[in-house]
Amino acid sequence: MLFYALLCSSIKFEWIVSDMKKTIWDWYAPFYRQSMLPDKKAYQWMYDRISHVVKDKTVLEIATGPGLIAKHIAFAAKSITATDYSADMIKEAQKDIYPENLTFEIADATCLPYANQSFDVVVIANALHIMEHSDKALQEIRRVLKNGGMLIAPNFVNHAEVNTLWKAFLKIVGVSFKHHWTEETYPQYLESQGWKTKFTKTIMVRLPLCYVECTEKCEELCLTSC
Repeated sequence: MLFYALLCSSIKFEWIVSDMKKTIWDWYAPFYRQSMLPDKKAYQWMYDRISHVVKDKTVLEIATGPGLIAKHIAFAAKSITATDYSADMIKEAQKDIYPENLTFEIADATCLPYANQSFDVVVIANALHIMEHSDKALQEIRRVLKNGGMLIAPNFVNHAEVNTLWKAFLKIVGVSFKHHWTEETYPQYLESQGWKTKFTKTIMVRLPLCYVECTEKCEELCLTSC
């Protein structure tokens, strides 16, 4: 019911955004958590997987939204800095009770305010496809990631079984996909940007998700040469 209510109300969405001078993500912040509920069981696999990878690690999450991933994996990590470009998303994330080792901050993925080699793991979920300059975000991730660190980058991909009604809704409310990767071309894109894929899995939700873990190619070459 929530989906259809949002679909009906979205006709007025552009007026609301224009009048209030808010970004799409600021407007969407209060609804984001509810919109993910139908896929809760499917995403649980991802939360469990990431929790295993980040155990006792220093983690940066980019595009945290309302903090769903960060809050699910915080118990396993040494510390997590969860960021988002949208101030209202961060406000939404901070509403719940969350562990002391988790902090929320506003940050631009293409210009991160962190020192070189600050994190063991960087997580960026469902964000690269809407970034016009995704290559710059990946460069920044490489800069703040420690040598031998892990990039976890689950991302929506095109698939024959994509829910077209859900895609139509996203288009109406102004979510524009800058990249239209498939489950095959998305890992290839990461490889082209200097990353080595270590693990991939396609998760079938309303918008299929390609879960990817990777490391820097140059790091692998250095380790091999040694």
